[in-house]
Amino acid sequence: MYRIAQLAFALLLCVTLTGCYHARIETGLAPSAEVIDIPFAKGFIFGLVPPDVVKAGETCTSGVAIVETQHSFVNQLVAGITFGIFTPMHITVTCASGSAMGQLETDIELNVAADASSEDIINTFEQAAEEAAESDKRVLVRFE
Repeated sequence: MYRIAQLAFALLLCVTLTGCYHARIETGLAPSAEVIDIPFAKGFIFGLVPPDVVKAGETCTSGVAIVETQHSFVNQLVAGITFGIFTPMHITVTCASGSAMGQLETDIELNVAADASSEDIINTFEQAAEEAAESDKRVLVRFE
């Protein structure tokens, strides 16, 4: 009986002390109230087969501010019950507010002609890198 109590306590300890896997990526854009929330994104075989790509471009017309992925307790419980065959993940995408391109107004912009040669394109990107390093500003290379 004492042995069963020890095993039950160890199991309880393992379950309560395991944290939820959580990753958060911030793009630097200001977040809006618009959120894409997928609580059971389908992954398989301990995550080796990841969930489908979230097509946020259709919903987030101004870009993406924050992407969060996590394996909640319920997600981990389902993965445990299925012995890791089905491993769901909670994905949250927060859209950016305003225009993502509008935030580049104060930065440097270089234009490349649509019919530019490879050498001209390489020179433009070298110039962009130099200006970014010298001015500590973002440089936008636009193909016209």
